[in-house]
Amino acid sequence: MPRNLDLAALRSFVTVADVGGVTKAAGYLNLTQSAVSMQIKRLEESLGMQLFLRAARKLALSPEGEQLVSYGRRMLALNDEVLSRFTTAACCGPIRLGVPHDVVYPAIPGILRRMAQAYPMVQVNLVSSFTILMKEGFARGEFDVMLTTEETPDPGAEVLGARALVWVGAPEGSAWQRRPLRLGFKDTCIFRPRAQAALEAAGIGWDLATGGESEQAVEATVAADLAVTARMAGSIPDGTAVITGDNQLPPLGEMKLALYRAPRPKGEAPDEAVELLLSELRCAYGS
Repeated sequence: MPRNLDLAALRSFVTVADVGGVTKAAGYLNLTQSAVSMQIKRLEESLGMQLFLRAARKLALSPEGEQLVSYGRRMLALNDEVLSRFTTAACCGPIRLGVPHDVVYPAIPGILRRMAQAYPMVQVNLVSSFTILMKEGFARGEFDVMLTTEETPDPGAEVLGARALVWVGAPEGSAWQRRPLRLGFKDTCIFRPRAQAALEAAGIGWDLATGGESEQAVEATVAADLAVTARMAGSIPDGTAVITGDNQLPPLGEMKLALYRAPRPKGEAPDEAVELLLSELRCAYGS
């Protein structure tokens, strides 16, 4: 007799693999942690294989799990597309999402993929820029959902948590030891005045190695060990590293991650799609 996979259990398995843990997956699926764990156990028993390697409290996909997750994503995407196309309340329309460029990775690509799987007819249009510029656009009605990094979020914002602001330079570089200290920032970077104030309070002279609005120019200059910059912990550009050492630069404190949702006019993407996006952002960026 043919057997059928349990799609609910398969969805739990794929979600755990995508978000990196049972706790976050449970929040995304609106289930308890024990329910998610039981579904994965049931799936493993039905297939007669171990899908995760459980060591040192960290979940990693087994070789069989790596194969299944690829099939699972395709099966769930097809399931969700069928439901979307053949139900009377088909979900369609755009969602305009703004995210600061320095926190796009690693979370946003996975969020966009899962949104596309859950709502194939909804287009999430991503704009990545600096918080100060996005907030101006948000005030003009250019975004439906916006994630920001800022010191003092506006009233009505949902504060998801805070991350330390860290100094960043070339791996094993020495630019951070030179004086005056050369800084790499875009003109509109919200971290720049914080970094400059910290240096001045510590009596460290500085000058600017970059200007304008090219993030690629900033990252190239820093990676070449010609300047240092500041980033939120966990969002370090490729080719750079957090500056550490006994005589490291003065601390920069932390910045808050805040979530904004604009009032939505009728005829746009449905509320349930927006709520799913908000839930994804809370799971990925919440403390």
